[in-house]
Amino acid sequence: MKLLSPIWTAIQGYLFPHLEESLGELTDKQKQVVAVLELARIEKFVRMSNAIRGRNQKNRRAMARAFVAKAVYNFSSTRALIDYLKACSSLRRICGYETVGAIPHEATFSRAFAEFAATELPQRVHEALIESHQKERLVGHISRDSTAIEGNEKPAKRSPESTSDKPKRGRGRPRKGEEAPVKEPNRLERQSRMTLEEMRDDLPKNCDRGTKKNSQGYKESWNGFKLHVDCADGQIPISCILTSASVHDSQAAIPLTAMTAGRVTNLYDLMDAAYDAEAIREYSRARGHVPLIDSNPRRGEKVEMDPAAKERYKERTAIERVFGRLKEEFGGDQVRVRGSAKVMAHLMFGIVALTADQLLRLVM
Repeated sequence: MKLLSPIWTAIQGYLFPHLEESLGELTDKQKQVVAVLELARIEKFVRMSNAIRGRNQKNRRAMARAFVAKAVYNFSSTRALIDYLKACSSLRRICGYETVGAIPHEATFSRAFAEFAATELPQRVHEALIESHQKERLVGHISRDSTAIEGNEKPAKRSPESTSDKPKRGRGRPRKGEEAPVKEPNRLERQSRMTLEEMRDDLPKNCDRGTKKNSQGYKESWNGFKLHVDCADGQIPISCILTSASVHDSQAAIPLTAMTAGRVTNLYDLMDAAYDAEAIREYSRARGHVPLIDSNPRRGEKVEMDPAAKERYKERTAIERVFGRLKEEFGGDQVRVRGSAKVMAHLMFGIVALTADQLLRLVM
């Protein structure tokens, strides 16, 4: 955090005046793009190919900067981004294109985006942001939740599970001499013995149909995905995982705990009633955290938190504000790509922009 103040001072005192000398007066949105790009430094993470044979690659670094600008401007499509770059010379040069003719075709942007998705470019940039500016910070509260992501594709058909190889038996207790069936461990029980990569690979990621209760208690359904997020105090997204829409919130809690524990040091894990499971509590405590999870009435009578815990639990509203900003300001409601890898890349470009913007807000 101590690095942010001199960075913001340099942006305000040097970078903005220098750019305005050559580009003219910058709008507030252009200044936001410049500040986000300066903090994220996404070009450092782009792999450039200098092949001797074949056509030269278009400037992938400029395209990566352009995708960050697309998230900041909340453009609905790459076509809208390209049209604006052609019309606005200031943003075009901020991204790295000196002339209109240097802007690649839409198909080239699409191929570059596919590469960025396959190499998890925005995920790596976000992780580096957290490493640089949150690693040394003692985080009081990590707020955990998920949000619905509308997909731009048909939900995958569920294949009926084959039960032909399972022995059939009647209900009730086993007969005398008959062995009781061995109960298979559920996903939460398996996750406690998995590595983070194994946990992430085990979670379904295809587009399907999900149902969730909204804040008024009514059920809402959608086709697409779920974005699971851990955010720190100050509305800073720390860890993100994308799953199928049908995956229950609790299934991503342990992977998120493991991912966040590797990035920051925090004291409390705040979760709503969907995460009310002993396996989640045990995993949180094993990492030195204090889990504060709202009681789920389905497990019997609702257990109220004590007054101190209830007051601390109010900090969980930070995650709702993160989701609100992501969807309203940084493209979270503008998913036009298909496939979980590309959907995650699109969302993570928004998360990178949101994280950098929120970090700078802490020192403005």
